[in-house]
Amino acid sequence: MLLSLRIENFALIDRLELAFPPGIAILTGETGAGKSIVLDALDVALGGKTSARMLRTGTTKAAIEAEFGLHPFLADWLQTQEIETEGELVCSREITARSSRHRVNGVLMTKAQTQELRGYLLEIAAQGQAAALASPTARREWLDRVGGPPLAAALQTQRELFRAWKEAKEHLETHLSQTRDRQLQRDLWEFQRQELEAAALTDRDELTHLEKECRRLARAADLQQQARQAYGYLYEGHESPAAVDLLGKALHSLVMVTELDERANGCRDLVENALVQIEEAARFLRDYEDTEHDPDRLTHLESRRQQLKQICRKYGPTLPEAIARYQQLTTDLAALDSQTTTQAELVAAVAAARAALDRHSDGVHHLRQQAATQLAAQMQERLPALALERARFQVELTPTEPTAYGGDRVTFWFSANPGEPLQPLSETASGGEISRFLLALKTCLALPQGDTPLPTLVFDEIDVGVSGRVARAIAAQLCQLGRHTQVLCVTHQPIVAAIADAHFRVSKQVVGDRTQVEVTRLSPAECRQELALMAGGEIGRGRKKSTVATDFAEALLTEAAALRQTS
Repeated sequence: MLLSLRIENFALIDRLELAFPPGIAILTGETGAGKSIVLDALDVALGGKTSARMLRTGTTKAAIEAEFGLHPFLADWLQTQEIETEGELVCSREITARSSRHRVNGVLMTKAQTQELRGYLLEIAAQGQAAALASPTARREWLDRVGGPPLAAALQTQRELFRAWKEAKEHLETHLSQTRDRQLQRDLWEFQRQELEAAALTDRDELTHLEKECRRLARAADLQQQARQAYGYLYEGHESPAAVDLLGKALHSLVMVTELDERANGCRDLVENALVQIEEAARFLRDYEDTEHDPDRLTHLESRRQQLKQICRKYGPTLPEAIARYQQLTTDLAALDSQTTTQAELVAAVAAARAALDRHSDGVHHLRQQAATQLAAQMQERLPALALERARFQVELTPTEPTAYGGDRVTFWFSANPGEPLQPLSETASGGEISRFLLALKTCLALPQGDTPLPTLVFDEIDVGVSGRVARAIAAQLCQLGRHTQVLCVTHQPIVAAIADAHFRVSKQVVGDRTQVEVTRLSPAECRQELALMAGGEIGRGRKKSTVATDFAEALLTEAAALRQTS
């Protein structure tokens, strides 16, 4: 139940504080007085849309605070949200030009938390809710509320089964995607492995050796020329004696020396060894000089060198790294091929999850069908009391693809006139008929459902444009609603205002050079005067006219008292 509402710097409201009693609270006032501003503030306090235009001109921040009675169910909900409470539940909203913050008992709330809490605290109905009647989601939610705790529990299971089915499908899709990716990866790795295998990489230093050999073969003629010249210097000699000849003469002289002086033996041995080494070098150079230049081999080696360089660019940058890459590819391919497929298991899991979802959706449909029958019966009982004596109403459930909310599309069928076929309510009902239908629907939904508290019901000019007889029927229905839950109603109908347990008058006042909305709770005498004014009386302008208006107000209050007793 709404206990109080505090508003500051909101639209045309400077500062306002209202206390609401149980039962029916009525707001009246001239058109444009600001009644809807009060309801907009209450809506915003519980998560309604905000904009910078809601700020009072000249201010930078608006603040709204709504205090509700703490039902045990709500205390448990606050505990699950880890929100402390000391016997109170205060919803507050701060609005600036750039942002707004919503708190419950001082704790910042998410949008999802706010919307969930709002469903327990407040429900707003207006004649403009014809759009909601056209919404399959709104119709389904209204019907599910009639289904009560059994349907709520079934829908919780439905959400879990739907989530399980979606997860099973996602796992299968992920597996199929990974399988495609894995095959593409395997094809790439196999191509790389074959390319490296064809290169026959065995020697980590092969490229270095090839580069040296290619340089040698490329300069073979020059090397032969240099070797021939060196051979001449060592062994043949043309213009000057060869090194072999000179060393031979030196050795001959040293032999003669050593015959007389043994100290020269070491020197003789050195020259003798040098002569042997020069002769070996000369033989190597003679053979080297005879080596022929081989262009074919050079071409072959150069081709191999280019092949290894390309391998290094793709898999290196060095040859040892390319060899390591080949070994790694071999290992990775073996590991990839060893993975076992689970596609059949995943397909079976999806099928099993869908079968469970379908079975449970059938159960939800059965419970909804029971709720549809119940709602239709309750509506047929209440519509005659709202001057719709010959109206017919049915709820149709059309099977759809299962979702988290079941597999039903809910349609409200309505006919206000005998002999006319049932048609979708949102397409056939007039504004006044929709007003009365919404009131009857809210009355059905306000019936107690287990331990869940009934929200405060707000009706914003739901009786606009109706006749006096229909207005009386609406007043009677509101009286019945007020027995079960708190009702807050904006009205222009005197008979509806007469049933108030608390009557508030909304007006605009000019204070200084600023317009502001003021709300005053009326005393019994002021209530009579307000009813007289609403009925068209002009208090204070002629004794006869004043007496007629006052008598009419008294008659309205008497009639309202009778409505309370019979409702």
